[in-house]
Amino acid sequence: MKIPDQRWLEPFSWSAVTSNNAAICQAKSALHKSTSEGHEPARKLWESARVRELSLIEALDVCRECHRLAPFCFFNGNTFAGIARAMIHPILQKLDAPTAFTLRSAVGHYVAGTIGRQEIEQVVRSLEKA
Repeated sequence: MKIPDQRWLEPFSWSAVTSNNAAICQAKSALHKSTSEGHEPARKLWESARVRELSLIEALDVCRECHRLAPFCFFNGNTFAGIARAMIHPILQKLDAPTAFTLRSAVGHYVAGTIGRQEIEQVVRSLEKA
């Protein structure tokens, strides 16, 4: 399955990202607040990437970098990994259950920083060969 370049992040405005983080914080009884250092750089990166066609890996890199920039006080990983998982939902629907589980898990771990570039590239390559 060839995964085309596309505007992966277009459906997720920065306002939606912020609302997502607020909802996660509320559910976990945590303070939802922007950080003074990471919020603006993450917002600029996100908004510039939303209007561009990106490879899947490039879109995941934006999610990962925004997580690293920590635009919110809490749950940055949950916020951006959740968006990345939502972003790949159409692909997941076309896969058998074990493959979908592997991709969904790898995407979340990559955005959170617990697996590296080599591992996510390997997962994506295996999909494209199938």
